[in-house]
Order: sequence, then C-alpha cells, then structure tokens
Amino acid sequence: MMRRFARGVLVAAAAAWMCVAHAGEWPDRPIRMIVPYPPGGATDVAARLYAQHMGDYLKQSVVVENKAGAGGELGAEYVAHAPADGYTVLMGALGSLAINAAMLEKQNYSFAKDYKGVSVAITMPMALAVSTKVPAHNLAELVALAKQRPGRLTFGSAGTGSSQHMAGELFKQVTGTDILHVPYRGSGPAVTDLLGGQIDMVIETLPALIPQAGSGKIRILAVSAPARVPSLPDVPTFAEAGVQGYSVATTYALLAPAGTPPAAIEKMSLAMQQAGKLPAVREGAEKLGAVATPGSPAATDQTIAREIKTWGEVVRRSVRH
Repeated sequence: MMRRFARGVLVAAAAAWMCVAHAGEWPDRPIRMIVPYPPGGATDVAARLYAQHMGDYLKQSVVVENKAGAGGELGAEYVAHAPADGYTVLMGALGSLAINAAMLEKQNYSFAKDYKGVSVAITMPMALAVSTKVPAHNLAELVALAKQRPGRLTFGSAGTGSSQHMAGELFKQVTGTDILHVPYRGSGPAVTDLLGGQIDMVIETLPALIPQAGSGKIRILAVSAPARVPSLPDVPTFAEAGVQGYSVATTYALLAPAGTPPAAIEKMSLAMQQAGKLPAVREGAEKLGAVATPGSPAATDQTIAREIKTWGEVVRRSVRH
C-alpha cells in the first residue's frame, strides 16, 4: 500500500510539474491582437507596426484582427470578456476608451477594472487648424476672436464623444471660450468641410492634417506636443503659442484582459519594447506624426489611470455646460 501511495505522490508531482512547465511555455500558439476599428486607421496602423516584430521576439505569430463597431466598443467588449490567457489582446486608443467609459450610460465591461496595461505603442500629438477664411493667424488671435464672437465660431470633430470632440471641449475649458461643436462621421468629412470653409477649426491628429498643410486652405496654428514636431517645424506648441495647461495626445496601447498571467503580460511588454527600438517601427510612427513610446505594464497602467481621470473630468464639465 505504501508503494502505491508513493507511486501516486510521484504521479501527482509529475503532473504538477508538467502543468508548471506548460504554463512557462507561453506563448505556444498564435496571439490575436484585436483592433476595435476598421483597417487603415491609426489604431490599425499602430497594431500592424508592432505585430510582426513582436512575433519575431515571441517566436509566435501575432495576428491583427479588426472587430469594428459602436465607436470601438464592440472590439473592446469582446476582448474584455475573452479568456485571460494572453492569447487575445486589444490595441486600443486610450483616450477613446476613457471617453466612452465616461460618456456611455451603460457598458458591458469596465475599462478601469477589466483591462490590464501591457505597453504603450505610439503617442500621437494633435494639432489645431483653422480655415483660411478665419481671420486668425496665430492662437492668441483665435482665442481673442472666439471671445469676441461667443458661440459663433465652429469646430468640427470625428463625432460626438470622439477624442477630437473632447480635445475641442478641453480647449474651450482651458481658454474660457464658447465655440460651437459640429460632429461628423469621421475625421475625413470634418477636414473636408474645414478645407471648404464650412467650419472654422478642428483639433485633429496629425495624419489627417499634414497632407493638407500646403493646400493654402488651412492654417495649422499649434501642436499639442511637449516640443515642435519634425514634420511641422514652423508650428509652435500650444505652450509656445500662449495656451498653458493644454496637453492632449492620442495614445495607442496594448491591453490584456484583467487576470492575464503576469508572466505573459511581462513577456508581451518586453516584445513591444524590443520592437519599439527598431528603425522600421520608429520611422513608421514618425510617418504618422507620432512617436514610438513603448514601456512597462506599470507605466501603461499609470497612463490608463491618467486618461480616465483627464477625460472623465472633461466630459463632466462639458455636460454641466
């Protein structure tokens, strides 16, 4: 009997060891990186910038899948409820996720509770541009004009609740101006109407504006970056232009469902950080007017908390007004 007992203990120990060994082999199959928007957008580009190089580091394929719908909520909810095993992750725009969390009355997941940060991918400054029909050639003149004409100037956005919308609301709050919001179905239509002079201004991501910078139909007055961006060397930052305390950027980050094993999160984060050092990734980000800024899971969680706080306050102030 003692011999059978000893054999049972050995079998159990061997099984436990096999489980531990297997758990240490992550990843042992392809990883799905879900993008909650259609192909071709900035989030999709950020995902594809990193996916192949992450796969090289992890020795497994990282497959980008687009699950668009409901302003990014469809894909974000899908990943939040996916198995927390490290094989289904989300490339998300943190500002949009934070804004949705503050604006939507009901969500089937919690951005703050159901996600764990893996690594930031890229940080993309935004810029304020006006139609050349607007008699303002710098930010100070624009703010003065808006105060002279309360409620008469207009700013367009990619839609109600979009990052562009909330960036405009924050600008109004920081400058004490009253500018009418005009929502569109995407950045493209908003920029088209800016070019045509149907709206007065937008605060947009650089890829939407840089191709139009030389058109003679818009003026880019300021960028929301700590320093001037190489693609627009003559455009001042908001601080240089006299608007202090205005800091907005679109931050794209890799997120995993809460409960994902820390070892898997750490290994993914290291893969992101290694990829972010490569010229192909850094140059690809620069073409978007962005910077590759991968970092640790802890730093990513801090960025998530900051985005939730910032945009939650902006939404609350906007509703009150």
